[in-house]
Amino acid sequence: MKASIHPTYYPNATATCACGAVYTIGATTETINVEICQNCHPFYTGQDKVLDSTGRVDKFKKRAAAAKKS
Repeated sequence: MKASIHPTYYPNATATCACGAVYTIGATTETINVEICQNCHPFYTGQDKVLDSTGRVDKFKKRAAAAKKS
């Protein structure tokens, strides 16, 4: 194993999520910023987050309801 080709390993690196959660992990960088983690991801929380800025979800739900009636 060559000594000078491997990155420095930080066993106490910090990962910070956009929601404010901070984790201590092992990584090759001292700090990592992430947008989503287990505290705020819908799969883990069970809460459904729908980001709909153009109304597409509402249009789909209206068409689906109309199709069920017919």
